[in-house]
Amino acid sequence: MARPPNPGPLSPLLLLLLPLLVPLPLGADPLPTEGRLGNNCIQARRKCQVDPVCSAAYHHLNSCTSSISTPSATQELLVPEDCREAAQHLRNSSLMSCTCHRRMKNQVACLDIYWTVHLARSLGDYELDVSPYEDTVTRKPWKMNLSKLNMLKPDSDLCLKFAMLCTLNDKCDRLRKAYVEACSGSHCQRHTCLRQLRIFFERASEPHAQGLLLCPCAQADQGCGQRRRNTIAPSCALPSGAPNCLELQSLCVADPLCRSRLVDFQTHCHPLDILGTCATEQSRCLRAYMGMIGTAMTPNFVSNVNISVALSCTCRGSGNLQEECEQLEESFSYNPCLMEAIAVKMRFHSQLFSQDWADSTFSVMERQNKNPALTPQPGVPSLFLCTLTLILLLSLW
Repeated sequence: MARPPNPGPLSPLLLLLLPLLVPLPLGADPLPTEGRLGNNCIQARRKCQVDPVCSAAYHHLNSCTSSISTPSATQELLVPEDCREAAQHLRNSSLMSCTCHRRMKNQVACLDIYWTVHLARSLGDYELDVSPYEDTVTRKPWKMNLSKLNMLKPDSDLCLKFAMLCTLNDKCDRLRKAYVEACSGSHCQRHTCLRQLRIFFERASEPHAQGLLLCPCAQADQGCGQRRRNTIAPSCALPSGAPNCLELQSLCVADPLCRSRLVDFQTHCHPLDILGTCATEQSRCLRAYMGMIGTAMTPNFVSNVNISVALSCTCRGSGNLQEECEQLEESFSYNPCLMEAIAVKMRFHSQLFSQDWADSTFSVMERQNKNPALTPQPGVPSLFLCTLTLILLLSLW
């Protein structure tokens, strides 16, 4: 039987086109999403508990963490030698790279594990420098029916329009009513108000929450600015008086959740140089900033007429820690990365209503993608391109 002819070596063109034939799901997104969970700390602890060495080291380190008090701004964290030895045993475990997720139900338990292991990672060097949260990217489109806004006056301010969009969404409306009720009245309990604020910004869809918080107002429109500022219920959510900012930070650091949000903010919203180059994308900075709302260090807009934000604290009486206190204060009030992220988001929100919306139903993602700079590049070739490529390869073969 005659052997089939040898097709010979593949042409250079064929070698270049072969990667296009790798089967990938249509519409695959190369970026991580909320649904693709990585190595969270609860899963990592389960793996550790199977290993006797890892399990013993973790439990010993956990006892070390509970016995070491959180240092103040003027103190250093002293770690006993046996705790350092226990930390060494965890260096190769999955606990070392574990993270948590902002919207997970057992977030606090996950963060407790993270900060137990963080002691091992730093070996006593107590620095807020690594976010415990997985750096995820969400690309879920936000459907909104702008035509329902025709019940408002045409000249209604944008903060009122975004409030209406929240009211028309069952989940957003339910969560918003819960924190408004908890944060209103003369007998408001601050810890309950803060908890409901956190629940709103964690569970409401990000576009709804950002629309309420970052709605643009005309500078002279104080009513709009007051509505925006009252999104964070300043009468109850913020501390009475003006505590020292370093004391506020110490209070935050003592709580695993607040500490995690503060570290996340410092990770994603700090400028890298004097030119204002930012550490990460603006969307990550905004998410980290909104994560601070509902914690002991809840920031808010300074006034009704501008978009400057600040902590509700002072640096008076800081003594020889005056410079450190001012750096903390200015990380919110004079942060170019945060201010630019807020300004860009407000411009985008303004553009949503710049056209006739009376008979329009849009997806926020679709509207964003009309701007070429915001259009994500496709991660895989289209079905037509794959078919055409296959025909070309067969002809060359």
